[in-house]
Amino acid sequence: MLFLNEKNDNHLLAALPQEEFSRWAPFLEHVHMPLGQVISEPGCIQSHVFFPTTSIVSLLYVLENGASAEIAVVGNEGVVGISLFMGGGSTPSRAVVQSAGEGIRLKAFALQDEFNRAGPALHLLLRYTQALITQMAQTAVCNRHHSLDQQLCRWLLLSLDRLTGNELVMTQELIANMLGVRREGVTEAALKLQKAGLISYARGHIKVLDRLGLEKRSCECYAVVKKEYDRLLPNIMAT
Repeated sequence: MLFLNEKNDNHLLAALPQEEFSRWAPFLEHVHMPLGQVISEPGCIQSHVFFPTTSIVSLLYVLENGASAEIAVVGNEGVVGISLFMGGGSTPSRAVVQSAGEGIRLKAFALQDEFNRAGPALHLLLRYTQALITQMAQTAVCNRHHSLDQQLCRWLLLSLDRLTGNELVMTQELIANMLGVRREGVTEAALKLQKAGLISYARGHIKVLDRLGLEKRSCECYAVVKKEYDRLLPNIMAT
């Protein structure tokens, strides 16, 4: 069970009115989310939803041949498991921890019961879902029309928004799997950003040295996604 002051670790939980959060509190628990942990598989119904706090989860679409590409990221602004309250029960995507850390999980029935009350939690979760759908749609557009350099900038910025500090622990192979490209392409793109003085990269640690420069180098997709999150969830994204 979590205490009321602990809900601030995840911005979506923090935005819940105290009455609604109090109903969830007995069913919430802290969990460690190690790198590579599979939160959910395609077609499977989850027993819990996850609210990342210091971790980031990638939603991936996996093809029959094993190739994959990321369709969205979820961090301390959101929740993994929207199918449990959207009525589908399961999704064709896989949820995998891409940046290790901590999280809070909630039993599925508690989320569904609160959603069915048609109160503040319902409206908050629907606004979050609309923002997540925007991220998914923009990711598809970006992967089709923009350069790998721009895609990498977008991906780095979205990840940084969901972490504290300016450093990511991420191998080039993992980034390549997320973006659905060859590792060599990520290596080349990362070297360009490093030579431009925007990032430093060594042994799986990516440190952003010039965030403003990274934003300028990115395509419009990052700004579109951020603007929609800020519009739909202003109190969350401002915390």
